[in-house]
Amino acid sequence: MKTIQDSHMGQHPARRLLADYKIWLVATTLMLLLTLGCVPVSYTNNTVAQESFTGQWMVEFRTGEARVQMTLRYRSKEDGHGFNSSNSFDIAPEQLQGLTREQAMSSGSNVQFQLKRDAGTLNCEGWFKDGNGAGHYTFSASPAFAAELKNRGYGVPTAEQQFRMTLDDVSLGLIEELRAQGYERPPLEQLIKMGTHGVSLDYVKGLKALGYKLSSVGDLIEMRDHGVTLRFIRELAALGYAQLPAETLVRTRDHGVSTDFINELKALGYSGLTLEQLVRMRDHGVNTNYIKGLSALGYTGLAVNDLVRMRDHGVSVEFIKEIKQLGYEQATPDQLVLLRDHGVTAAFIQRMKARGLNNLSIEELVRLRDRGSE
Repeated sequence: MKTIQDSHMGQHPARRLLADYKIWLVATTLMLLLTLGCVPVSYTNNTVAQESFTGQWMVEFRTGEARVQMTLRYRSKEDGHGFNSSNSFDIAPEQLQGLTREQAMSSGSNVQFQLKRDAGTLNCEGWFKDGNGAGHYTFSASPAFAAELKNRGYGVPTAEQQFRMTLDDVSLGLIEELRAQGYERPPLEQLIKMGTHGVSLDYVKGLKALGYKLSSVGDLIEMRDHGVTLRFIRELAALGYAQLPAETLVRTRDHGVSTDFINELKALGYSGLTLEQLVRMRDHGVNTNYIKGLSALGYTGLAVNDLVRMRDHGVSVEFIKEIKQLGYEQATPDQLVLLRDHGVTAAFIQRMKARGLNNLSIEELVRLRDRGSE
């Protein structure tokens, strides 16, 4: 994180605030350490333990939007290695209890507020200016949540587990929704994994509303991991690809078939394609730039199979331009593929012309190349 200097130029406002806040926090901490130099060891050990459940927050109030963006940063330890994690999400501003819009939009204001979730509370303090805020938080676990998990047969979560469930908003509502929809009860670690991978209450409810009941909690995690969002499903449905099997959604997403890609193809006249055709085009590198380049050279309205075949055999836009410049203006897609397959390049054609072999047909060029002419 950059310190306060000219290097702040170009940084995100909330990140600049966080950098400024960190300097203030370090100075304050040093003063406290000097003041509390004689504090008993048992007390300082508790303070260190609490620090493992603290982190930084950033909040951005965006013009014209009802919800705000919040980012929670924290340092985790796993298998003896520490790593930094970050979780960003949209949230209703009223959920930040104790923070007013006036404070957030001020020209500079110290703030204290809470983000309360079923598993626990994040007690936040920091600074806001012009809709951007940053600071640090400490975690307070909910005994009632831990007791409820025990009553439901999950056992008592560790403090670390409860902290992670608070960050990812693993709620009792999510647990109840899984039960109501007939999912098997996941073990506690898998429940935590759901939160980490973005399987929220809204996601599970949204899938049901769209007609999806998956076979397992693992399938929910896989869907979310592969980027199958509710928005993606709705956008596909609006384009005519509705009620797709879960595995088809995952495959479509994995192969890079986005709704933008589908709309771009439609604008070029390729509408009504099957998902299988779209996946083939993406897998074989047939993008809109390739189609536009072919169209500019007179190759319009080509079938998907022709596009894929030409791309697979190395018939690039540049190759076609070179062939045209040598007099082969009317070469068909099949002839272009034939030339590439047999190694007939523009340089080869130029060498044949230099030997006085002008006006050769494409088939004659191929025969010469096959016979070893160089």
